Amino acid sequence: MGTLKLRRRRTALAAGLATLAMAAGVAVVPAQAVDRTRYVALGDSYAAGLGAGPYLDGCYRSENSYSELATHTKTIKLVANAACSGKTTQDVVDTQLKRLNRATGLVTITAGGNNLRFAEILASCGAAIVNPAADPLCEAASAYAEDQISSHKLAGDVTAMIQRVKAAAPNANVVVTGYPYLYDPVAPGQTDSMSRFIYKATHLADGLNGSIAAAARATGAEYVDVRAAFAGHGVNSAAPWINLHRWAPASPENFHPNAKGYEAYFASLSEAKAYAAP
Repeated sequence: MGTLKLRRRRTALAAGLATLAMAAGVAVVPAQAVDRTRYVALGDSYAAGLGAGPYLDGCYRSENSYSELATHTKTIKLVANAACSGKTTQDVVDTQLKRLNRATGLVTITAGGNNLRFAEILASCGAAIVNPAADPLCEAASAYAEDQISSHKLAGDVTAMIQRVKAAAPNANVVVTGYPYLYDPVAPGQTDSMSRFIYKATHLADGLNGSIAAAARATGAEYVDVRAAFAGHGVNSAAPWINLHRWAPASPENFHPNAKGYEAYFASLSEAKAYAAP
């Protein structure tokens, strides 16, 4: 009788241990989500997703931004897309870093274009194409941007931003992206007003990207160049990935990527292994 009771106790104990083992096995499944890299996206309209819609708020954060596309991977947990349209590098520091902490594993940043007042350049120089009276405004806006680049002020501003990001997220991989050419570059030597405008836009984009790349090198961040990914898809191409709504010249979507463009951003970041498992 005593032997039978002992066997029953052992059987019950084994059954209890089996139940615990099964429960532990079930618990492993949601625990895998903890291993995903906690990701925060920072920056301006190009990080927010302006141009691709639909929009989630007044910052023009889009469901088609490159950070939202990363949520479909098995390695990333998007904590927040904190980017907001119109922001400069200092705005990023002042308003977006609160989403960062020691648990943050990845930070991407697209910022610097607004430091050059790029929207003002596009508006004034675009107007100058059809109205020579706008030339002085175009030249003044371009000269401001040139000075920000040549004086290394822009590179310094981006460097300071990255340093603050690294301090707020000391364990994160910090990746900064560049900007695409808005227009596919045209052959040199053209003298028409449209070609001169494209030369100017291309030159300033090179200076902008060069400044961001220099800041990344100075801080140990990773720089991802997207110009090659957009090649053949500028505003002046047959299949543009940059918006220009000619029927709505004041649209905020103008000169921002469309959904295909943000897919190109995502592809560039993926190719650089920004979204790879740690």
